[in-house]
Amino acid sequence: MKKLIVALAAVAAFSAQAETLTVAATAVPHAELLEFVKPQLAEQGVELNVKVFTDYVQPNIQVAEKRLDANFFQHQPYLDEFNKGKGTDLVSVAGVHIEPFGAYSSKVKSLDELPSGATVVIPNDATNGGRALLLLAKAGVITLKDGAGITATPKDIAENPKNIKVRELEAATLPRVLTQVDLALINTNYALEAKLNPTQDALVIEGSDSPYVNILVARPDNKDSDAMQKLAAALHSEEVRKFIEEKYKGAVVPAF
Repeated sequence: MKKLIVALAAVAAFSAQAETLTVAATAVPHAELLEFVKPQLAEQGVELNVKVFTDYVQPNIQVAEKRLDANFFQHQPYLDEFNKGKGTDLVSVAGVHIEPFGAYSSKVKSLDELPSGATVVIPNDATNGGRALLLLAKAGVITLKDGAGITATPKDIAENPKNIKVRELEAATLPRVLTQVDLALINTNYALEAKLNPTQDALVIEGSDSPYVNILVARPDNKDSDAMQKLAAALHSEEVRKFIEEKYKGAVVPAF
């Protein structure tokens, strides 16, 4: 009886001390990585709740409004543009991985086969749209005006020898229109959700040296909390590195 009382007291003490983190994430690979570290965090007294989102806006809004503690879905250029456009002050806690961005097609097997007047779809948010155009320029499909960078838009196209028609759509919808267009430039998380293999299916893909590191994001008031720092440390563990390398086989690359 005495042992039972001691055990119950220990459980009660642990529960009282346990911290809870609720983190927004896109399904692949972000939520998968968070689920992977959940047992490790539980051992450290942190209960991790993962909420899956399919868009790139609400996760930031809900963290800024303190409805969620953190999110994990975006890279730094996107966060910078979001803060600037929405007046938020969200911050990076840790850089975790890179998702090399790729171009996909169900109609042609190489960029050389793109027909004149081809319809090409890119994400409609500033940084990922610019990222797509930079990749097309690097591949020689278009030429951009001098100085066009990560926030480039179709208006920055200087030369367009194939006269491609660039349409901007919400990033999450791009895999669904792949069969309706000639080329789609798709963020890797959505490509993986659509069962595309970036290292095999992409006609062109960023190198593993891409500067677009996916980050764990929080607010200035909670970024240094004990629970948040435990989550950051867990995402930087050797176990996570091995998990990324073995599960995603180059489609996702550790950035630590």
